[in-house]
Amino acid sequence: MLTPQTLLRTKPVEQIADEGAHTKLKRSLGLLPLVSLSVGATLGTGIFVVLGNSAPLAGPAVVLSFVLAGLAALFSALSYAELAGAVPVSGSAYSYSYATLGELVAWICGWCLLLEYGVSVAAVAAGWGEYLNSFLDSALGLRIPDALAAPPGGGGIINLPAAIVVLLATVVLLGGIRESAAVTTGTTLLKIGVLVFFVAVAVTGFRSGNLTPFSPQGLSGIASGASLVFFSFIGFDAASTAGEEARNPRRDLPRAIVISLAIVTAAYVLVALTAVGAVGVDVLSSSKASLATVLQTVTGMGWPATLLAFGAVVAMASVVLTVLYGQTRILVAMSRDGLVPKLFSRVNRRAVPAANTVLVGVVVALLAGLVPLGQLAEATSIGTLVAFGLVNIGVLVLRRTRPDLPRTFRAPLVPLTPLIGLGLCLWLVFGLAKETWQAFGIWTAVGLVVYLGYGIRRSRLNRPSAGEAERPDPAS
Repeated sequence: MLTPQTLLRTKPVEQIADEGAHTKLKRSLGLLPLVSLSVGATLGTGIFVVLGNSAPLAGPAVVLSFVLAGLAALFSALSYAELAGAVPVSGSAYSYSYATLGELVAWICGWCLLLEYGVSVAAVAAGWGEYLNSFLDSALGLRIPDALAAPPGGGGIINLPAAIVVLLATVVLLGGIRESAAVTTGTTLLKIGVLVFFVAVAVTGFRSGNLTPFSPQGLSGIASGASLVFFSFIGFDAASTAGEEARNPRRDLPRAIVISLAIVTAAYVLVALTAVGAVGVDVLSSSKASLATVLQTVTGMGWPATLLAFGAVVAMASVVLTVLYGQTRILVAMSRDGLVPKLFSRVNRRAVPAANTVLVGVVVALLAGLVPLGQLAEATSIGTLVAFGLVNIGVLVLRRTRPDLPRTFRAPLVPLTPLIGLGLCLWLVFGLAKETWQAFGIWTAVGLVVYLGYGIRRSRLNRPSAGEAERPDPAS
């Protein structure tokens, strides 16, 4: 029977932790792979593509848009770090909401995370195709025909490179978490090196005149830019989806979340400042592969742009890999709770949720190939901001209801810190376009239909033994 008590029932923290402790996933990740996972999931399309899209909104003050978005992410990151240390499982914000705000809110959060991770993978893949074309053009004088490099509505039939990179990432994930982590660490170090190279070259062309007028649209332009570039910070929470594959999750998850956000924010601000200072807003916004264009303009030579484009191809491919990983692990947690079919939590001999990974990979490949990048980026931002807001609320609730719960990290100045994080999320989410809100409304409505038609009846909290932790399904 549908009652408020049913919709608001919470899952005991002890039960969630016990299920994580008896996971069928393989615990093999230390601090460095976890940091690489979060940095790898974050550092990509946001700076390589979205910088050019957001510069016209804020002008040179797009640098402040990155700072503002980074602050919003920071306060939420502190809340994530606290909950990751207290509830170290694979479900990320979904599991935290289940323990604090109840099943309905947890479902909505999980549904938002599916939007965040799934659609952001597609968005990154779409941007990847643009940089691949830039690299092929500068290195070999070749280009993929527009019909095969852009989605319907974007001047083509299908973005084939975008679909292919998603499918390649799916194959890597099927190889196992240890192998996937090694690839992620290597590509993350490479893209940090490429961005350091970019800053070193771009700063030689820095002109203070390119920063004036600094904020032509005022605070509203900075806020609008921040709402869009917040997409660039999506992924710092990726380590929290690895709670059941970390060797020491209570110690390492909070550290990985905070360290990765610090690295990413510093990189974004430096790159945005040197890019705008080198060529100005107009040049940045005129090219899809904006950073490669900056190096071409500053040096007058092709090889720096070619090197940057190659780095972007590798960097964005690693984002596809890591975010796709996070998507599958959230589905594992939701499946284990009975809210989505058991298929998503079954693992194979390599301790990989294989059917889950294949299904997600195919669906995301279709999105990447058929939907324009701009629409994907904004849809991702709104789903992320809702999930972040719920995590901030979760910290407040858990501090009140379970003050005795062991925490390996405590967000400072509670309740101020999560309240600021929540307020910034609300501010940014209301800066998104009306069309984005409409799409989000439709997505949420579909999610509620799925929950009321399937999840609420199949929830494991309906079972008499729900108070006792159930072991994950055996490997298929």
